[in-house]
Amino acid sequence: MSKRELSVFTISATYIGTVVGAGFASGQEVLQFFGYHGMKGFIGLIIATIMFVVYGYIILILGHNLNASSYHKVIMETSGLMLGKIVDYIVMFFLFGALTAMLAGSGAIFKEQFGLSTNVGSVVMVILSIATVLTGIAGVISAISYVVPLLLVGVFTVGILAIFHAPEIAAISEIYMPVKAAVRNFILSGVIYASYNLVMSVPVLAPLGGQVHTKSRLKYGALLGGIGLGIGASIIFLAILLNMPAASYFQIPMIYIAGKFSYLLKFLYSFILIAEIYTTAVGNLYGFVARLTETGTYKYKIVTILTGAIALIASKFGFSKLIHYLYPITGGAGIIMLIGLTYGIMRKKY
Repeated sequence: MSKRELSVFTISATYIGTVVGAGFASGQEVLQFFGYHGMKGFIGLIIATIMFVVYGYIILILGHNLNASSYHKVIMETSGLMLGKIVDYIVMFFLFGALTAMLAGSGAIFKEQFGLSTNVGSVVMVILSIATVLTGIAGVISAISYVVPLLLVGVFTVGILAIFHAPEIAAISEIYMPVKAAVRNFILSGVIYASYNLVMSVPVLAPLGGQVHTKSRLKYGALLGGIGLGIGASIIFLAILLNMPAASYFQIPMIYIAGKFSYLLKFLYSFILIAEIYTTAVGNLYGFVARLTETGTYKYKIVTILTGAIALIASKFGFSKLIHYLYPITGGAGIIMLIGLTYGIMRKKY
């Protein structure tokens, strides 16, 4: 694979855009993994941020050194044949599952915010995702990195408004409902949260690292991307805590919060969220298809279209249910991937 001089911003933005999707920007992930734990959830967020920085860099540098065109080479080289196969199946399972969650999330937004059928939102998203993935990895990187600044502006605006207009800051110390959390231990919540997001990131980060010419840019890209994810999640976390328990009744908590300040802000955030769902759906679809077939071939196009169609059918399960059940299971299994990466980076100097 030929290497290019991608900027630190492009690397970090691609990293953020791969992780940030319907679950993150909607506030549903932050609610279920951190919000229900109250202020203890912030400790989990710090743990997740550190993991984003460290393992984001590990995946990027392995992709660079192994000249990877897909995540498969990185996984197999670091984990060995037996563990590598297990991790490979975990990643493939979650890529498809997360893609269905993105399509379900798009349907939820179209229904809750625009009064349209969930089918409309899901179909629009799968068509856009398929069209982008058919252009290959260059198109995927461009699509993801361009959308990220919109998300950051949207999250910061809504989050800061929620913080400064909170009726009573002290009220957040009373929020503690771990029984409703996707993972009941707040420390394990941070580990699982980072784990499943890294599973979702590896299919894009590995080939991204393989394309970048300068190693130092990978280091700073991972650092900026990981910290950016942590700051964004922290702002969403505080915004949700300040609007509990009302925020927990909505599939899209952040849009509910935005609507408290302005209908225009709510409308704009809905479109920003759709854009973020798009970036993650594109990353998931590309990673899944690139693993199954060689990019750019006729078979690649057919598999892309078929995968999108099957995911569309599977998305009927529902957005919040997919996050609550699928993500923790994959996060737990994703720890196996992180163990494999750690073992590989310590065992050999790639």
